Amino acid sequence: MLTADTIAQLQSRALASLAGVSDAASLEAFRIEFIGASGSFKTIMANLKDVPKEHKPAIGAALNQSKAAVEAAFEEKKQSLGAAASPVKDLIDVTEPGRIETQAVGRSHVLSRVRADLCEVFARMGFAVAESHELEDDDHNFVKLNIPPEHPARDPQDNFYVDRPGDVSKPRMLRSQTSTVQVRVMEAAVAKGGGKLREPIRVVAPGRVYRPDAVDATHSFMFHQIEGLYVDRGVTLVDLKTTLLQFAKAYFGADAEIRLRPSFFPFTEPSAELDMLIQLRPDQPPRWIELGGCGMVDPAVFAACGIDSEEWTGFAFGFGIERLAMGKYAIPDIRLLFENDLRFLAKI
Repeated sequence: MLTADTIAQLQSRALASLAGVSDAASLEAFRIEFIGASGSFKTIMANLKDVPKEHKPAIGAALNQSKAAVEAAFEEKKQSLGAAASPVKDLIDVTEPGRIETQAVGRSHVLSRVRADLCEVFARMGFAVAESHELEDDDHNFVKLNIPPEHPARDPQDNFYVDRPGDVSKPRMLRSQTSTVQVRVMEAAVAKGGGKLREPIRVVAPGRVYRPDAVDATHSFMFHQIEGLYVDRGVTLVDLKTTLLQFAKAYFGADAEIRLRPSFFPFTEPSAELDMLIQLRPDQPPRWIELGGCGMVDPAVFAACGIDSEEWTGFAFGFGIERLAMGKYAIPDIRLLFENDLRFLAKI
């Protein structure tokens, strides 16, 4: 018969057994034996029905208290064993970044690499790197580059204007050429000299330019240019040609062939187009590809920037970086540079 003494004896036996538990396995065996679904406390609880009615409340309360005491002791033992079984070396830091098992390694885009290579080549020739705004005003994009109002290059349909021409004195636009940078560099040099140019200028200016051109194999509405400017006393066209030839051989190799074709630009006089003999496809012979324009800085541009053209002379040149990349890596279509096709990018 279930009595208070029987319950007290079971509790004492359970606590004594729990005191000898030293690992997770024996703790689990204790749980099954005493407080599990088929354990001793569950078994003797079935005998509660045979207890006289007048004694059931007291015996039931004693049984619940005894079981609760054993369960509390079990939880305490479980916590102590858990701390001992989980030393610091076994802990997992959930804030640590995961490890990605992959063989794919990223790298700079081909245009970024070409831009860096170009700047490095010209740095060896003494040119510093200059940068300026992509959002320009037409005063720097056209006026100070000696491009008159009636020039077709200023047609609103051929430029990305932010302000409507005629509504403001200096309408803003996305620059259509990096020649705007040479104007700002010369203006800054004159301002630094107190209104007069006092030392030579030798810079290259890489950056994005924008023109609403139809996209095809050789044109895009956004592309990259690198502008060069050298201003000093006694600079001649021979210096320009020598600089371009040395650049071509340094970047493309000792066998590089270039030519200058007479041309016209409002901001240089005389002016020329720079072509290079390039093989774009292995199954086709090399052909002359236009890389950009160049020439001696027009005196009108010097005057607009506050430089005395009787004392200073200089040359300027501008290349399309995409054109140089296509020539360097034999890329047949400019659109491949902007489509983010990994099959193409992985090969370049």
